[in-house]
Amino acid sequence: MQRFKKQTSWLTIIGLSVILFIFIVPFVLLLFNSVKANKDITSSPLTLPTSFVFSNYSIALDKMNYFHAFANSVIITLFSVLFISLFAAMTAHYFVRHDTKFNQYTFLLMVASMIIPFQAIMIPLVKIYGSLNMLNNKWALIFMYIGFGCSLAIFIYHGFVKSIPKELEEAAMIDGCTPTQTFFRIVFPVLMPTTATITILNVLWIWNDFLLPSLVLVDPLQRTLPLSTFNFYGTYTVDYGPLMASLVLSIFPVVIIYLFAQKYIIQGVMQGSVK
Repeated sequence: MQRFKKQTSWLTIIGLSVILFIFIVPFVLLLFNSVKANKDITSSPLTLPTSFVFSNYSIALDKMNYFHAFANSVIITLFSVLFISLFAAMTAHYFVRHDTKFNQYTFLLMVASMIIPFQAIMIPLVKIYGSLNMLNNKWALIFMYIGFGCSLAIFIYHGFVKSIPKELEEAAMIDGCTPTQTFFRIVFPVLMPTTATITILNVLWIWNDFLLPSLVLVDPLQRTLPLSTFNFYGTYTVDYGPLMASLVLSIFPVVIIYLFAQKYIIQGVMQGSVK
């Protein structure tokens, strides 16, 4: 039995190592190719660089207007995630504590809306917002992200709110708290692990999104980091070296955020497994 456990342990380690290798290879290749010349990338993209071309990064910073695009991405991601988390938590709490037929049907409609692919509504969406002169605006994009992101967030919050004893809120009301104070002082702090999970998932989605910003943000000064990487595509050529460098610069901030916040994601998932 002990021998079988050791064999299982080794097989698990080998399997996880293979999975790690599969996931990490694209990032390593991207990092290596970001310091290669164009001819080296096209001729041998899978090999180590023979000479390091660090000027790719300076070209990328300049051509993609990195710091301006970075600020646009931060503003869009920050406000979108903030409002999604806040509105979804409040809505889920209202649905749970006011369990009427209307709220039940509304919740089911919101959950059902998650199965509608964005590609099915993107043309009518852009046409409607264009007729209202709301395109090429960061705040219109934030409004869209809130609409698309709230359904999943409400679904996740809904299950967690049901696990919070109602007696906690009743005790706060007896002590003189208003419903708003009860939510922000009692309920929302308890939902912090769930909020951290939802925040990270939405940050990864919104920060890396290309399709929706490409439809809404036409002005180069409004572009996010993923859109700015498109500057390296010409009509007949692609500037691969700076392009790879721009991709590294684009994913680096969100990787750092994920590394620091991964424990909160795991905590939120583990709490969800026992609710």
